[in-house]
Amino acid sequence: MSNQPQVTLAPLEPNDKEQFILDNQWAFKYGATEEFGVRDNHFEEDGEIISRDTIEQSINNGKAYRILLDGEKVGGVVVSIDEAFLRGELELLFVKPDVHSKGIGYAAWCLIEKMYPEIIVWETCTPYFEKRNIHFYVNKCGFHIVEFMWKDDEMFRFQKVMSR
Repeated sequence: MSNQPQVTLAPLEPNDKEQFILDNQWAFKYGATEEFGVRDNHFEEDGEIISRDTIEQSINNGKAYRILLDGEKVGGVVVSIDEAFLRGELELLFVKPDVHSKGIGYAAWCLIEKMYPEIIVWETCTPYFEKRNIHFYVNKCGFHIVEFMWKDDEMFRFQKVMSR
């Protein structure tokens, strides 16, 4: 028997959608506030780094899961799967700030990879100022930066080609 915290994924329940959105917005806002303070101008709508519409579109067009730590909701993840081309997109991945740096995000990502073993190429993006995310995707999860999109949103695009 292990004393290690148990990270699991559970499909997002319809009655949890609102809290999922709020938790996601808080996690993204926390990152921007840590980097820029309250004077940040990187917000999409009404003081939010990621808009409700963006999150809802991801949930509606993808597969959303709650990240659970010993059964407690501590984050979320949304993926889109293109089965025809064996490609996946990590639309959203967030962990509540009060449980950062505990390996929860990495454990959740590993679970996603196991859930979709057929995927050959994964892609995701993150804002240029999210140093924690860049470190996470490149150094922890094995993604590579393949593009810096500077004209509109100033985002890094990452790709991970799975080994077979």
